[in-house]
Amino acid sequence: MGKIDNKKKQKMDNLLNTAFELFTSQGLYKTSISDIVQKAGVAKGTFYLYFKDKYDIRNRIISHQASLLFENAYNELQNENIVQFEDRLLFITNHILDSLNNNKTLMQFMYKDLSWGVFKKALLTQTGNDDVDFAKIYQKMIDESGVKFSNPEVMLFLIIELVGSTGYSSIMYSDPVSLEELKPCLDMSIRNIIKQFTIS
Repeated sequence: MGKIDNKKKQKMDNLLNTAFELFTSQGLYKTSISDIVQKAGVAKGTFYLYFKDKYDIRNRIISHQASLLFENAYNELQNENIVQFEDRLLFITNHILDSLNNNKTLMQFMYKDLSWGVFKKALLTQTGNDDVDFAKIYQKMIDESGVKFSNPEVMLFLIIELVGSTGYSSIMYSDPVSLEELKPCLDMSIRNIIKQFTIS
């Protein structure tokens, strides 16, 4: 990366970090682009070099945060001796839920976007230079398993929707039960989803 590219990346990262701080402290709707650029110490024109509007920067933040959650979980998985595909996917799911449980601010911020639409946009396509390519890793996990699945994308969609909606209620409100109480039920449901899509 050249000096100019490095400066551009620093400016973009500064805007992303500032926007995240403001969105999580005062809310998306109460935060203006003027607030972001003023706190970041850049001109408004600089903001529009990288982002269309505040919803675009919000989506980029979600993309990056989701990428980090997955990357951290996948890196931890490499330290474990877990072979079976479903066990590996469950490890990642539980690691992500634990991370969100430890960072309720991030959970609150990402809540409505812990669904297939934004998740697919955020993770199945790389939106930043530092973001992991989830599609490749997911496919690699499937290939390494030696198991055939009838529709792996739909399978992942169902798992994400289930984890996102139930995880939020348990993490934020312990409703209907705490996250720790929910996990065994969630694990069982995920195993059943995987089983439905497994080609014997």
